[in-house]
Amino acid sequence: MQAKTGHEKEFEAALQKLRGKDADISEEAAEIQDYIETLQLLPKASILDLFRRRYLSSVIIGVGLMVVQQFGGINGVCFYTSNIFEEAGFSSSVGTITYAILQVIVTAIGAALVDRAGRKPLLLISGTGLVLGCIVPALSFFLKVHDLAADAVPILAVTGILLYIAAFSAGMGAVPWVVMSEIFPINVKGVAGGFATLVNWFGAWAVSYTFNYLMSWSSYGTFLLYAGINAAGIVFVITVVPETKGRSLEQIQAAINRE
Repeated sequence: MQAKTGHEKEFEAALQKLRGKDADISEEAAEIQDYIETLQLLPKASILDLFRRRYLSSVIIGVGLMVVQQFGGINGVCFYTSNIFEEAGFSSSVGTITYAILQVIVTAIGAALVDRAGRKPLLLISGTGLVLGCIVPALSFFLKVHDLAADAVPILAVTGILLYIAAFSAGMGAVPWVVMSEIFPINVKGVAGGFATLVNWFGAWAVSYTFNYLMSWSSYGTFLLYAGINAAGIVFVITVVPETKGRSLEQIQAAINRE
């Protein structure tokens, strides 16, 4: 902010304090100044600019990942975890506590791996786990509806939900936000990020609002629907999303345009 408003001395003092009093900040300060000057020379983007050909591929990737993230059912599962466990005949308190602990652990592991394994492998592993994490509860509710293998119903439901949240936390929860921060040119980053976030929040609302209605329609059908969306998400990641790990914006844009 100091650099952007022209307070160069204050900017350098703040950067020096951040990096340490013995650190050489001259190169980094020059890079930041160059970045700000370049950004100020670029034309201001509007939301309509996102649909121009040069930006459209990046927008499709960013928004597509947000659609897959939300419409794969995460908020329905999160908000109604206790109800799902109760419907399957399992203790809601034990299930919810286990769910929360697992989410924290796997999210921490995913954060540690994102710069080692890469974005795309984590998304694919996560997507595969989400599909399985939907199919297993679907099987559980199918058995319950048809009065089959009553002893297996709670075990399958808990296993499936825990697999689902572990898979989501490993990649699909955080990685779309990482990719979104890396794929947009700097002059549209703010507008594009805002648009993708709007889509994300709309998806969160839509899934939360419709989850109970879908469960009333068909409990196992709901999870099969989410499994299908997550399977489509895997195809989307394979065919459209580039690997952004260790790449500059120019390299990412070249990969997007080539694909």
